[in-house]
Amino acid sequence: MRMERRDFLRILLGTSTGLLLSPLGSLWPGQEIQAASTGSELAVATSPIPSRTVAAAIAALGGIKRFIRAGDVVVVKPNIGWDRSPEQAADTNPEVVAAIVALCLEAGAKRVKVFDNCINDPYRCYTRSGIAEAAKRAGAEVSYMDPGKFKEMKIAGEALKSWPIYTEALEADKLINVPIAKQHGLSKLTMGLKNWMGAIGGRRSLIHQQIDAALADLATVFKPQLVILDATRILLRNGPQGGSPSDVRVANTIVAGVDQVAVDSYGATLFGLKGRDLGYLQKAHERGLGQLDYRLLQVKSGKA
Repeated sequence: MRMERRDFLRILLGTSTGLLLSPLGSLWPGQEIQAASTGSELAVATSPIPSRTVAAAIAALGGIKRFIRAGDVVVVKPNIGWDRSPEQAADTNPEVVAAIVALCLEAGAKRVKVFDNCINDPYRCYTRSGIAEAAKRAGAEVSYMDPGKFKEMKIAGEALKSWPIYTEALEADKLINVPIAKQHGLSKLTMGLKNWMGAIGGRRSLIHQQIDAALADLATVFKPQLVILDATRILLRNGPQGGSPSDVRVANTIVAGVDQVAVDSYGATLFGLKGRDLGYLQKAHERGLGQLDYRLLQVKSGKA
């Protein structure tokens, strides 16, 4: 018998829809979920269960219905770039992706699409990461990128003047960026801004020649309604693809917000860095694309 979507949501999140939008203090009796929120702009939640951590962070922002309306076509853009298992922390946690998909559909989204422009073989990446199976089970439309849907677009950038952009990412009613937090040999860290490289085509290796300016340029093209940074497992070394479990630290954290620069800036602290240590964040901030100092968003701490 096929499982109904509502039943899947309850199993996935371990609660009813009514509780998802309740105040944080009433979420999941018996669960220890620590959360800090910055009003309506940035939220951080920590718990050992990824799906519940996602729900707590989104609830702290005001709930999923703040972002998703009935009938919306939503693109959920994770990192599925590498032929790696979830334990290796090279791709977004599949439980995180599934939780977001389920919440969007529960809020009334008409369709939720999940895709990425993989570095390794797409079939192997989608399969081994666990994202294809988890997202489909939650009700998403999972697809490989269609070469015919890349369109050369003008970019008023410092490094990029035009680039092939995947049109489905821009044509959706709502765009949710779901990167994983990990070390990167060239850009120091890869999080939200760098995750847009999975929504473009062309010779992406050329981006690395002026990485900081190019990533800031891409942030002028992609304007997500919500950024959900997966820091349930973070890759500390040998990024971006890793390979050894010894390179991974379990952080059990989700950072969510509407300001993609602020989310990445907070994410940097998980690695002992600050937002200003990342050249692309500094450039994005200087261009008015987001707040580099997330502390200006009035971080508040709480424990549920």
